[in-house]
Formats: sequence, structure tokens, C-alpha cells
Amino acid sequence: MNKVNSSEFDFEKYLIETKKVVEDALDFSLSPEKPEILRESMRYSLLAGGKRIRPILCLASCSLAGGDPNFAVPTAVAIEMIHTMSLIHDDLPSMDNDDLRRGRPTNHKVYGDAIAILAGDALLTRAFEMVSLRSPGVSPERLLNVVGELSLVAGAPGLVGGQVVDLECEGKEVDLETLEYIHLHKTGALLKACVRTGAMIAGADTKMLDALTKYARGIGLAFQIIDDILDVTSNSEILGKTAGKDLLADKTTYPKLLGLEESKKRALSLVNNAKEAIMPWGEDAICLIALADFITNRDR
Repeated sequence: MNKVNSSEFDFEKYLIETKKVVEDALDFSLSPEKPEILRESMRYSLLAGGKRIRPILCLASCSLAGGDPNFAVPTAVAIEMIHTMSLIHDDLPSMDNDDLRRGRPTNHKVYGDAIAILAGDALLTRAFEMVSLRSPGVSPERLLNVVGELSLVAGAPGLVGGQVVDLECEGKEVDLETLEYIHLHKTGALLKACVRTGAMIAGADTKMLDALTKYARGIGLAFQIIDDILDVTSNSEILGKTAGKDLLADKTTYPKLLGLEESKKRALSLVNNAKEAIMPWGEDAICLIALADFITNRDR
């Protein structure tokens, strides 16, 4: 995987090539092992496709910090494993009770609730294995920082905490502050980890990490706003997941709280703020700037 030359940057080509690197690494990460049913369940969800925005953000941030993105590939894989775990668990009957994910039946619909839960658990622990035991060429100190970052994201301060508040708010009136708390933890926390860990692998300084944190906050909230908008305006065939489920679950969303047009304006403003945070790095930040625009212009 090569660094990007800003003078001849082709974003579509970059996405295709980087996604191929990620897909190959994900496939390699789950080699034959027992019990076979657990491995099948893990691979079923991990290799189900998707945009792979999170690992791509990790690799792009490593490049921005002057590192070789190849060294960040195990961390990028770990991030996608954590994300996949969250999707498997989120789809369970005791959570969002969804039947469709990435255009096909959810994990528990194929393997049952118990195996789905265990597959999610196994992906979470495999993520930390990828960083701590399968990251050659990266100093132990940097890997320890990455492990710390991911542990915060995957637990109560991040994904789990956001999910709990989300569940508690179903069927209730929720203000904007609470809604943003949910999404900064449930969605934004992992996106923050994407850019911070990629930069950590490259040895980024505090100034860059702080800027990337601001960038991630903007794209994290914008990502969720677009998700909420698409849940209302798109359909299940395009999305690859059940459309309109937030309305059925009586969840507060950005369109419900602000209206569609105001939600679109807010997403655009957040993305502009995100891009401004990394503008000091000029053309070196071209990948992350393009990824921020991609998030708001996507259709699924």
C-alpha cells in the first residue's frame, strides 16, 4: 500500500485500492480454526461487505501523520472487528431486533442468538489480538497507546455506554444534547478511535491528535445525521438494512427533532468544521477531507 501523491489524487481509485487492502487483511485475519461454527459466524458478518470507512480512516490518518499505512493495517482490521461486533449485538432481539444487515439476514437469524453473541465477543477479543500480537514493526509503546484507545471505545465510555442510553431513551422525548451524547458514544467514539489510532501508529504529536479528535467529532455526528435522514428517505434495498426502523421503534432522530432540511444543514456544517480542523496540514490531509465529503454525500 503506497502513500498518496496529492498532485494526482483520484479519490475513487484510492477508495477501491484501500478497500481491497482492507478486505484481504480481514479475510486473512480469520484463518481456519475451531470451533468451525464460531468461525463461520464471525466471517459471515466480518466479510459481509460494507463501505469500510472506519479502517480506511485509520489508514488515511496514519499517512497524514507521516507513517507507512501498511503498519496500521492490523489496527484497521481490529477497528472493523469492533464495529462488526457492535452490529451483531445491535441487531439482536434484545437490542434493535433487526432482520437485515448489509443486504442479507442478520447474524442471529442465520446462526441463532447464542452463537451471534459469542461471535461478537470473539471478534472483540480478536481485535485486541490483532493489535497486540499481529502488528510487526510497530513499537510496543505505540501499540499500548492503541490498545488503551480501543479499550475505551469498546466499553462503557464508548459503544456500550452509548447503546445503553439509546435503549433507555426509546419511546421517550429526547433533547438535542442527549441525542448527541448517544451518537458521540455509539457512532462517534469508534470514528474518533479510527483517526487517533492510525496517527498513533505513525507517532503523531498531541497537536495532530487533538486536531483529528475535532475532525472525528464533526464527521461522527454528521455520519449519524445522514444515517437518520436515509432511514426516512431511502429504502431497505438501497440501504442493505431495514429502512424506517427508527420510526417503528419510536426513537428520537435528527429529522424528528430538527426536520429534514435543518438536519441536512447541520450535517454540512459539522463536516465543514471537521475539514477546518485538519486544514493546517494542507494537501497532506486530502484523503481525510475527501472522506469527510464522502460521508455526507453517500446514499447508504
